[in-house]
Amino acid sequence: MEDRRMNGSTWFGRWLGYSDVSQIESWRPSFGAGWAHAAPASVVIGILVALALAAWFYGRLQTTKSSAVRWTLAALRGLVLAALLLVLADPNLEVTLVRFPEPVLWVGLDASDSMGIADELPAEQREPLDRASGLTASGSSVSMVPSRADYVRAFLASQDGVTTLTVQDEGDLPHDDLNHWSPSGTVTALGDSLEELSRRQLGSSLAGLVLFSDFDQNSGISPQDVVGQLGAPVFTVGVGPESAVDIGVDLLVPPTMKQAETSTLSVTVRQRELERTPVTVRVWAASLGSPEAVRIPVGEKTLTLDGSTTTTDLSFTPSSTGRFVFVAEVDSLPGETVTQNNQSRRDVRIIDDFLRLRYIESETTWEWRFVKEVFHRDKLVGMRGFRTFLRSADPIVRETNELFVSNLTLPRHEFFEADVIFLGDLPASALSTRFGEMTREFVDQFGGGLVVLGGPRFGPGQLAESPLADMLPVVVDPAGRRRDDKTFALQLTPLAAQFDFMQLGSPETGGLQPWSNLGKLPWYQPVLRVDPRATVLAEHPTDVCSDGTAKQPLIAIRPYGRGEVVYLGFNELWRLRRLHGEEYYRQFWGQLIHRLGLSHALGDQKRFVVRTDRRQYRSGDQVVITVEAYDEDFQPLSDDKLQDHQLRGEWVRPVPNDQGDRSDPLTITQLRPGVYETRVSVSDDGEHRLRVNDPITQSPVEIAVNVADLSIERRNPVRNVSLQEALASETGGRSYDLTNVQNFLKDFNPPRPRETTVEVIPLWNTWLTFCIVVGMMIAEWALRKVVNLP
Repeated sequence: MEDRRMNGSTWFGRWLGYSDVSQIESWRPSFGAGWAHAAPASVVIGILVALALAAWFYGRLQTTKSSAVRWTLAALRGLVLAALLLVLADPNLEVTLVRFPEPVLWVGLDASDSMGIADELPAEQREPLDRASGLTASGSSVSMVPSRADYVRAFLASQDGVTTLTVQDEGDLPHDDLNHWSPSGTVTALGDSLEELSRRQLGSSLAGLVLFSDFDQNSGISPQDVVGQLGAPVFTVGVGPESAVDIGVDLLVPPTMKQAETSTLSVTVRQRELERTPVTVRVWAASLGSPEAVRIPVGEKTLTLDGSTTTTDLSFTPSSTGRFVFVAEVDSLPGETVTQNNQSRRDVRIIDDFLRLRYIESETTWEWRFVKEVFHRDKLVGMRGFRTFLRSADPIVRETNELFVSNLTLPRHEFFEADVIFLGDLPASALSTRFGEMTREFVDQFGGGLVVLGGPRFGPGQLAESPLADMLPVVVDPAGRRRDDKTFALQLTPLAAQFDFMQLGSPETGGLQPWSNLGKLPWYQPVLRVDPRATVLAEHPTDVCSDGTAKQPLIAIRPYGRGEVVYLGFNELWRLRRLHGEEYYRQFWGQLIHRLGLSHALGDQKRFVVRTDRRQYRSGDQVVITVEAYDEDFQPLSDDKLQDHQLRGEWVRPVPNDQGDRSDPLTITQLRPGVYETRVSVSDDGEHRLRVNDPITQSPVEIAVNVADLSIERRNPVRNVSLQEALASETGGRSYDLTNVQNFLKDFNPPRPRETTVEVIPLWNTWLTFCIVVGMMIAEWALRKVVNLP
């Protein structure tokens, strides 16, 4: 009896389109029409009324000799009326089905470029892999080393691997055709892919995900943060070796060097399985405006690799100016699979110029004195680069001494030549609105740097009503007064470690430890709160802002337009000189000024700047060219100084086109006043050059961009085993490689979850209902004709 019921339920489920129905739990009729659903009794009453009307009609108005015929006709008429009433009530049958759906298993294939790496494996690793994938038997590895994708493709296509895959309509592969899977992605973003899969989740029937990858995560969100959203175990299948012979090189150089000044270059060599191996490191440079074959030797050293990394330093004294590329390289070694990381390139700007600093202060302070001394000896500033305005200085001294500027509101062409402005302790009356507006323009449009130092006499509250207030990393209190009731030790925030100018001393001594050399500070200037766009780098250990929770900021930084603003709530950094002289003090200010001053063109070069959105491109990319063009007074370039109201330029390719031309004219249109933009698509590998003519000086400004098929995917030769195992363990799955993945069929025993499905079957719009109603109407009509009723 039970078997027959189960078979009937299964048949009924298949009739409804379900192949996994176990039983029919319940069924009940219902009505879809609102009036009938709200009052089912009205349907019954309506049916009785219809039958009564039919009986009355044939009993009183229709006469026949046979009472049986009369009541048969009455019954037919009543049933037809009742059926029509039921159709209006929209009758349905609600059936509750118990289902045990088959589990859904997804198979994910990593399509990033690293899956195309052909690993040079030793025989003891290659032979088991060949047997497991069936690649040797297929004969596809006779003439070339198979890639990681080849092994996966052969394994999935092999009858000894898994059964033929059936890819559903949401799959990313054509049906039964793994040859269309092409590992060409530029990054491995496993986290983004898992997040997308979780949005595609088919419900509670997802039983697991089998993921084939080398797990070289290098982009996007962390996969460990989102893998739990799948709600199913992940079975990871690692492809690629766990270890490999590899050597790589990293080059650390200053972003800006000064001509005829010696700079230090640091080269770090990384290695795997190459202990005690001698290698030769070569460093050379080439001008971005000349053929790369013209190399400038920097140095060469032979190192014996000891440990995972080996570092060496080289000195270099530039003899010419311009943009250069510095290259550190090592020769590839036997057994290396990935050689892209054997070379490291860095762009460097070499200048015969100097940073222009302008220190504005009310009177001489210890901070002013020591900052002046530090930058007078700095090779990128020097005596020519440091200028100051002292409000207390004699006007004659300000006019005659070249160290001073005569007033705050210099002519525009002089004011905007500065690279960094220091604003010290001044009263609001000394800061004109014009000075504030020009300073804001200096930072916002020209990328200048602004350093605001809170002094003990007036304080930053003097800026509350000036145009500078909105630029600060803090919201100042116009009624604020210095707090000097107790000494305190400055406290660094965790974010301080992310900023190089906060890293003092050497890595061996700990970059943040030297800050303890400040000792106890006697006072600071409080503020109302921190601007939400600011990053606090140092704070008071106990005092809080007006919100009662955030600590009072002592050092903070925020971006403003194209530049940055740094706030210091005290001017006592000269205390860093205690015990160590200028070492830490010079390091802080030097690194800060390099950050603020070298992020843009220097001096009057800010007037006409040509830049691209990147320096490195791949074939097929689009280059966004932006030109910031101003006149002699740093006002947006007017149309009367341009031909056809447009800037003209030239794009020079590394190789000629089909017509034999290497250069193409460019028209750069105005995006907004002072800013011009255009786009160029690049296809040829090599160095491309862009020349734009400055309409004021009539001299060309040239920059270079490099186009190369360099993939981050090819810089790591080994599989990330730790990530592979973590994804499996965190979700309750297992971790395999191609030689033991056959164990998955033993490990994968998903439960079949019980699901209850309610099917609503409409009864009125079926062929059966139509045939019954029409049949009764025809029967009544025919019987009436037989008994000669009209």
